[in-house]
Amino acid sequence: MIDHVAYDEAASVLSISFRGTGRYLYHGVPRAIYDGLCAAESLGAYFNAHIKDHFRCERDPARRRFGPGA
Repeated sequence: MIDHVAYDEAASVLSISFRGTGRYLYHGVPRAIYDGLCAAESLGAYFNAHIKDHFRCERDPARRRFGPGA
């Protein structure tokens, strides 16, 4: 489900790349949440419990994709 994660501590923005759907930015994410994600046994389970629907999210505006919903 999750391919790659990155964190911008100065901006408190978590970037998550998902297989098949692209990269999304989560705003206002504390460092502890990023650290927890990195240490989680299951990235998907941690994401669903602690990130999804808890932070403002947007599709990465710098990434252009072709296809439905692009």
